[in-house]
Amino acid sequence: MTQPTDIRGEHLRTALSLAASGVPVLPLRAGKVPFGNCPACAKNACGGRPNMKTPGPCTCPAPCHGWAAATTNPGVIDSLSWVRAWREAAAVAYHPGGAGLTVVDLDSSEAIAWARASLPATRIVPTTRGEHWLYQGAMQSANAVLPGVDVKSSMQYARWLGPGTGRMTELPDVVRALPVKKPITVRPATVPVPAMAAGGECPHRTPTYLERGIAMAEQRITAAREAVHATVYRTFLAVLSTHGRCGCLTEAHTARLFTAAQAKGESPRHCADAWTNALNTLGLNHV
Repeated sequence: MTQPTDIRGEHLRTALSLAASGVPVLPLRAGKVPFGNCPACAKNACGGRPNMKTPGPCTCPAPCHGWAAATTNPGVIDSLSWVRAWREAAAVAYHPGGAGLTVVDLDSSEAIAWARASLPATRIVPTTRGEHWLYQGAMQSANAVLPGVDVKSSMQYARWLGPGTGRMTELPDVVRALPVKKPITVRPATVPVPAMAAGGECPHRTPTYLERGIAMAEQRITAAREAVHATVYRTFLAVLSTHGRCGCLTEAHTARLFTAAQAKGESPRHCADAWTNALNTLGLNHV
């Protein structure tokens, strides 16, 4: 048996074991993203809201609704449609809220230091960039509640990385309060803004042209219902391609764009990465 087949078999065995213990599971593609809609639910024909708050009336056994597809039913997990998904799966995911759990996802050494100083000890699972702290109790999920800190519980999925170590404790009030904290203040001074080209002049007709462009960019990000990462990047790219070479963009403009992106759940780090990638794509990183 080849290694890929072993990996697929291990994913399925892990999923069935988790389901038997009451943890709803689903397969993940490479990149930690769920599988796309099945043909019966393409373009949300079933009335659900894939990867969002409500799964809709669909009873299809295929993994077609992101977190809402997570199940403990072994008949579904080992069904023909799911076996096809396991053949391409890169990992196993689970729905923490469905298992009565909350995952505090810590993505940096600073976030881990904050957790050690602020949160009660509980079960810890090492991740690629940091740690998952698991608590008993479900709550509202939220991204970027603090720099490098996401909360994954109800209506969200998390990648299964092993059982972890330590005794799991009750979900503390300090974690429950994180999603209702004030939004993180954007610090655009850390984000490069293209300077005016040497001897160049702004080609735009009036300041209103720039203001309209920024407002449209904010609206485009705010209206995104899916593929938020890609929408933010494309919007940043469009703004920089139009206004990035004349020097009329200011830190106030980037703050508005970052604030709109963070309101859609993007972390400050993801915003900065998307902005830098757009600069690099347009060759503006040294302008």
